[in-house]
Amino acid sequence: MENWQELEQKFYMRIINRLPVTLVRGKGARVWDTEGKEYLDFVAGSAVNSLGHCHPVVVKALTEQAKTLIHTSNLFYTIPQVQLAELLVENSCLDRVFFCNSGAEANEGAIKLARRYGKLHLRGAYEIITTRGSFHGRTLATVAATGQDKHQQPYIPLPDGFVQADYDDIEAIKVATSNRTCAVMVEPIQGEGGVNVPHDDYLKEVRAWCDDKGILFILDEIQTGIGRIGSLFGYEQYGVEPDILTLAKGLAGGVPIGALLAKERASVFVPGDHGSTFGGNPLVCAVGVATLKFIIDNDIPAKVKKMGQYFVAGLEKLKAKFSFITEIRGRGLLLALGLTDDIAQELVLACLKEGLLVNPVKPNALRFMPPLIITKEDVDEALGILEKVLARRK
Repeated sequence: MENWQELEQKFYMRIINRLPVTLVRGKGARVWDTEGKEYLDFVAGSAVNSLGHCHPVVVKALTEQAKTLIHTSNLFYTIPQVQLAELLVENSCLDRVFFCNSGAEANEGAIKLARRYGKLHLRGAYEIITTRGSFHGRTLATVAATGQDKHQQPYIPLPDGFVQADYDDIEAIKVATSNRTCAVMVEPIQGEGGVNVPHDDYLKEVRAWCDDKGILFILDEIQTGIGRIGSLFGYEQYGVEPDILTLAKGLAGGVPIGALLAKERASVFVPGDHGSTFGGNPLVCAVGVATLKFIIDNDIPAKVKKMGQYFVAGLEKLKAKFSFITEIRGRGLLLALGLTDDIAQELVLACLKEGLLVNPVKPNALRFMPPLIITKEDVDEALGILEKVLARRK
């Protein structure tokens, strides 16, 4: 049998420190490795496999479209692209859509769109205010937008045009605003930053400030969108509407896609301003249509909200039992367990041995982002493994 991990060490760029497991098969909320060992997956491709692994509606859409038409480029009209655009617009507060291949590309497009708006309507304003602790992607511009020093240091000097303000602090955004500001870009919940939830009125305050100054309000919903936190889009829980919205991750159930959405007034691109060779191809859009329709038709966000509450209740019981758990953060099925010490990686490896996949979002925090279709039985099993692992450190 091939030693796939040794081959990876030989041929693949040293980009990421992987967990010592090679996955070969998945179904629902479970995956299996080369040895046949089963794992309960509470990572879900980093919040991507919204319907779990190999969901029938995803597999059907993928195979049927693959037999029909895979790629044409955006020089031609294709039906799945229009169907997905219509579905997103009809179920959101936005008016226009552009499809790309990832969350980073969607945010790159949002940055360009905001700058174009500033050039046309704000006397050339080009700066975008982002927040400390944020994560917006790994292209050079989205790294510059990201509010985490560890991601920026290797690439200094970075492109200019980004001003950082503290998260969940409207006064910091007000201080950062100048006549060069064209937009404010925030996440409803900071996912990669540690699952940081702002106070309930924060997004309303940012929206009001943007309205007052005539600048754009951009919401990065790469991780919070498509049902992840208990509503189809995160902004719905905060009583606001963005001018620009970015989506990716869970939109196509595991197939690479990103989406840039905008209100009509902010949709200022004209032909030639932006584009993508692969973005919005028939294959990914057909899967996106099937995934999104399933989520909407089966009211998956309501089930996520309910299951998230059940999961949090179980995590709170663990918190009461183990003194090194500091807090439970998040909404829906985007949750984190705060820890007093930097033991997250140690706990992740221990969970792996017991058949549970979780994520060390920070050295002192575990993140849970399971498929949106998990059951109470899945949650109970995960909580049982967590308790077993945590008890060893008591």
